[in-house]
Amino acid sequence: MADPFIIAISERELREEKGKARALRKTRWWQQRLARGLCHYCGRKVPPDRLTMDHIVPLIRGGKTTRGNVVPSCKECNNQKRYLLPWEWEEYLQNRVKKSSE
Repeated sequence: MADPFIIAISERELREEKGKARALRKTRWWQQRLARGLCHYCGRKVPPDRLTMDHIVPLIRGGKTTRGNVVPSCKECNNQKRYLLPWEWEEYLQNRVKKSSE
């Protein structure tokens, strides 16, 4: 069964959004976010060159490359979050905590 929350995004749209992300990475706004050296998700202090740009609402879930939808993320969190929506990510973290305490 197909995931109803996965949005069909064309290759052209994906290229455009990735182009916007490249441009946004060069802005002073983004450089200041990186300079703080904090992962948005886990709050760990990370060297700025080890942070990645993560879309809070992923592109394949209908997200866009805008200041309000991108955050610095450590590679570990970004890889684990993948295409999850914020509420799905929170649920994932809660389940992980439950399993580790059992």
